[in-house]
Amino acid sequence: MLVTTSGPEGSSAAIGLGRRDWAGLGHHPYDHIGYLTSYMSYLVLARKWRPKKFAEVVGQQHVLRALINGLDQNRLHHAFLFAGTRGVGKTTLARIFAKSLNCEQGISSTPCGVCNSCVEVDSGRFVDLIEVDAASRTKVDDTRELLDNVQYAPSRGRYKVYLIDEVHMLSTSSFNALLKTLEEPPPHVKFLFATTDPQKLPVTILSRCLQFNLRRLDIKQIADHLAFILQQENIEFEVEALNQIAFAADGSMRDALSLLDQAIAFAGGMVTAEIVSQMLGSVSQQQLIQLLEAFAAKDAKALLAHTDELASLGRDFVVVLDGLMTSLQRIATIQLIADAESLDQQDDAALQNFANIFSTETVQLLYQIALHGKRDMPYAADPRSGFEMTLLRMLSFQPQAVNANLGQPPVKKPQADSKSVPAMAPEHATVESIPTANSPETTINRATELVPQNTAKPQADIAPLEINEAPVEHPTDSIALNKPEKTAVELSGADSAEQLVSLTTANWTALIAQLKLSAFARQLADHCAFIRTDNQKIYLSVAPELQHLTNEKSVAKLQAAVSKQLNVEVILVFTEATDTENVPTLAAERAQQAAEVQQNAVDAIHNDPVVEQIKNAFNARIIDTTIKPL
Repeated sequence: MLVTTSGPEGSSAAIGLGRRDWAGLGHHPYDHIGYLTSYMSYLVLARKWRPKKFAEVVGQQHVLRALINGLDQNRLHHAFLFAGTRGVGKTTLARIFAKSLNCEQGISSTPCGVCNSCVEVDSGRFVDLIEVDAASRTKVDDTRELLDNVQYAPSRGRYKVYLIDEVHMLSTSSFNALLKTLEEPPPHVKFLFATTDPQKLPVTILSRCLQFNLRRLDIKQIADHLAFILQQENIEFEVEALNQIAFAADGSMRDALSLLDQAIAFAGGMVTAEIVSQMLGSVSQQQLIQLLEAFAAKDAKALLAHTDELASLGRDFVVVLDGLMTSLQRIATIQLIADAESLDQQDDAALQNFANIFSTETVQLLYQIALHGKRDMPYAADPRSGFEMTLLRMLSFQPQAVNANLGQPPVKKPQADSKSVPAMAPEHATVESIPTANSPETTINRATELVPQNTAKPQADIAPLEINEAPVEHPTDSIALNKPEKTAVELSGADSAEQLVSLTTANWTALIAQLKLSAFARQLADHCAFIRTDNQKIYLSVAPELQHLTNEKSVAKLQAAVSKQLNVEVILVFTEATDTENVPTLAAERAQQAAEVQQNAVDAIHNDPVVEQIKNAFNARIIDTTIKPL
C-alpha cells in the first residue's frame, strides 16, 4: 500500500505500508490516513515563518531597496552575491528574487505567490531554480557538470537561476571554471551566490558580482518579530523572555526562531523569562540587580551568597559577567542620557536608582574590572573561583566614598603637614630629601614675613594621591620658587598695587611655571622676561627672533592666565629685548638646569673609577654625546 502525505512546505512524501502494518494501526487502513498526514505536517518555526515576499523580510532595508528598484525598473545584473552571518536572510532573499524573476504575472518586486511558478519556488520544486550546496560539491568536475546545462533554455520559467550556497567552499579550480561563464552568461541565466565568508572568494569572482552585505539584526527587531509570531501562534509570552532569546541569538533570526521552538517545547505553555533563563542558563535581571545592590552596600557576604545561588542554579559565570557588564553599560547610558530610548521601561526605576548611587567613574571602573575578569576566566583554577575573585576585586577597588552629590566637585582635604614641598612646574619637579641651600623651615619663614596679616595660610599644590578626589584651585595660592635660595612672595587678596610691586624676576618665572597654558601661549610664557610693573601693567620683553609669538591670541591667553593667578586684572606690555634687558626667562632657566644636570652626568662618568678601568683595559674612549642623566 502506498500512501501519499503532505510534507514540509507543500512537498509530498510516499510511505509504503504492508498489510501487517495496516493491521497494527487499526480496523481499517483508510481510517489512519489523516493521522499520518498530521503526524508529518509540523514545520519548525524557522521554515514555517520564512518570508515569502520582500515585505515580510525583517531588517536589511539597504538590500531590499536595491533589489526592489532593480526589479521594478528591469535593471537586472546577471550575478548577485549575498554575504552575511548565518540566519540573516541570504538564501531567503535569493529565493524571493528568483520567484520575482519567474512569476507568471511578470517581473516585479511583488510576485503573486499563487501561480504555478511561485508555488513551486516556495515548495522547492521549481525546475529552473537549481540550488547547489558548494560545501558538498567543491570539486571542479561538479562545477563543470553544472555549467554543461547553462546553455540550455529554461524549461518552465523566464530565467534559469543558479543558487549556490556557501560559494566560498568551492575549490580554486572550480572558481576558474566558473569565471568565463560568470562574466558572459547566456541572457536566460542568473547566478545568485550566498556566503558567510566573502573574504575567501577570489577578487575575480567578486568583481563580476553585485555584492550585498547583510547586517546582523538588532535585539529589538528580533524580539518584535518573535512577539508577532507568538501572537499568530496563540502562545502567551513575556517580553523579557523574548529579549533574552534575541540577545542569545546574536543577530541571527534563524537562531532566534530555533531557540523559540526550544523554549515553547521546554515551557509547554507560556514562554516566561524564568523558563528561558533556565533553558539558556542565563541570569535574570533581578539577580543582576541583587549583585549591584551588594556592590552599592559593599557587602562581601551578600556577593558570595549570590554566587552560591548562581552556582546552584547551574548558571554560566561568563554569561553572568556579560549580563553584569550590560547592566553597567545601561547605567552609564542613563547617567549621560537620561531619556535613552534603548532602555526597557521596567528596568528604568532600578537602573536609575543605581545611576544616582554610583558615580560615573565607579561605573566605568566596575565595567573595566568585569571585562578583565571575563578575559582572565580561562586562566582561573575553576570558573567559580575566577568569578568570585572578579566580584571581590570590583568590591575592593571601589572609591572609598560613594559620590552622593553627583555633579559636585569633591572637597579637598586640608594638608596636615605644614612642611610640604612647595609646588613646582612639572619640568622642575625633582625629589630632594635635604635642600642644599636653605631648609624648608627657612623658606617658609621667609615667605611668612612677606604675607599680609589677613592672608590665609598657603597650602601645597601637590597633595598625596587620594581616590575620587581632585585638587581645588585657589586663586589666593602662593607663588612658590623653583630654587630654594630665592625668596618666595605671597600674592593674595591684598590690593592690586601691593601684588604687582611684589613681582620680581625670580618669582615671575615661578608664577609662569604654574600657569596652565598650551601651544603658542605656553611658548610665549616660557620665553618672556620680566622687566617691571607700573600700576596694573606688567612690562615684558621677548627676543627679536621670537616676536612672532606675541600675536593677539597668545597674549590674550597669557594675560587672562596671569590675571587669574594674581587675582587682579593686569595688562601685559611686550617690548623687544635689548642688550640692557638681559633678564633670564623660564626657558633659559630650564635650559641652564638641564645643562648643569648633563654636565654633572658627564663628570660622574669621567670620574668613575670603574669606567676608567674599562678605558684602560680596552683602550676605549667616552663619547660625551651619548651620556644621558638618569
